[in-house]
Amino acid sequence: MDEPTRTPTRATIRHVSQRAGVSIKTVSRVLNNERYVGAETRARVQEAVAALNFRPNLAARSLAGRRSFQIALVCDNPSPNYVYAMQTGIRDRCEADGVRMIAQPYDRASQRLVEEVEALIDASRPDGVVLTPPASDDAAVLELLARREVRIVRVSPGTQAETSASVSIDNQAAAREMTAHLLSLGHRRIAHIAGHPDYATSAQRRAGYEAALAEAGIAFDPALVRTGFYDFPSGAAAAESLLDLSDAPTAIFAASDDMAAGALAAAHRRGVAIPRDLSVAGFGDDPLAGYVWPPLTTMRQPVRDLAWHAADLLLAADDAHEQRRLEHVMVLRDSTAAAAR
Repeated sequence: MDEPTRTPTRATIRHVSQRAGVSIKTVSRVLNNERYVGAETRARVQEAVAALNFRPNLAARSLAGRRSFQIALVCDNPSPNYVYAMQTGIRDRCEADGVRMIAQPYDRASQRLVEEVEALIDASRPDGVVLTPPASDDAAVLELLARREVRIVRVSPGTQAETSASVSIDNQAAAREMTAHLLSLGHRRIAHIAGHPDYATSAQRRAGYEAALAEAGIAFDPALVRTGFYDFPSGAAAAESLLDLSDAPTAIFAASDDMAAGALAAAHRRGVAIPRDLSVAGFGDDPLAGYVWPPLTTMRQPVRDLAWHAADLLLAADDAHEQRRLEHVMVLRDSTAAAAR
């Protein structure tokens, strides 16, 4: 007679400790990302966790350590690519520690914004919160989280970065480098489509654009700047306005890839050849940058890595106000070329 099929037993922390040859307390310390565990021991425990497909019981861990093993992401961005990359990076880092990510949309226009964030804190009791622009500079939200003694990590803060942990790139330097690249191609009438005025990154990128012009001895012309909203329609509208100028620009540097894509569309509608008659550059290196025609020259912002490091700072054992600065990379494609002589 055949034996009945046994239902696989779910791995427990005891199984992990036996496989790794360490105490249950040591396994717990590794799972909670505590210090005072040697690198070799930590690696052995993590290997056992992976081999056994161990999934910690969040409720039991919460009761034992007064932690929820959840972190929240408060995010608002017009680009779905940015939001997806941010969520993916945080989720990847959380998964390694058996922590859950909760995403909370941030509507800066909501009259109940602070109440909504406080409701999130009350309902989920997160161990920390990642704030992306513009929430990372929202005084009311920051005051609330400080009063509730919730740990935070701010992504690309524009003010008082030293008051909390943060991750960012050097937006001003990146924009200066992109503008300098266009200058090196012989462009002198370089327009800029700035980002949403509520985002600190917009001012940082515009400052980089202006700095590059000044370094090249070119006077800043406010007629060559338009304000966008980090989305396709505003980029297209801004480009239409710029191309209507009697002395139109030979290059446009947009503060996001979505706006640069809008500028490309506006140029195509007018029969302006890219890059022969007009060079267009963006910022971000979203997947969109490789899909449009011609593919966009852009400045890569490693959003997924920023998210991973933001979660890593929240999951650290200590609460130091560490500021991590990641590298940006210029990506040259076919939407830019030497200025027509």
